[in-house]
Amino acid sequence: MKNAIFTGFAFVFSVVSCARKEPVDLYPADSPQAQYDTAAVDSFSNGAVSVDIARQIRMSSKTYQDSVKEALRLQQEEKKLREELEKENKSKADEEKRKADQEKKQKTTGEAAAVEIKTD
Repeated sequence: MKNAIFTGFAFVFSVVSCARKEPVDLYPADSPQAQYDTAAVDSFSNGAVSVDIARQIRMSSKTYQDSVKEALRLQQEEKKLREELEKENKSKADEEKRKADQEKKQKTTGEAAAVEIKTD
């Protein structure tokens, strides 16, 4: 009895799952088309360009050279800003050190004057 129910259920399930369905179009007619040649070029064919030559072409291009110059310029600006910041921090530290030294001198001269007054 259980086998008959299971067989019937499996049959109904297979009929429902294998029913004729309308295929889904993965590339509809209104999808955008590529504006360039999409044909693959074999790496050993006549039109293929080696990796080294492609790299040389990229490096010689104007935009690549401009981007390299821009990167160098930005690095130099960052370096200058860091140097200026270090100079400012150093000058502030020196100024604070001088103030601390002056305060110590004033305290020592004030204590010496107080000692002289006590002895008189």
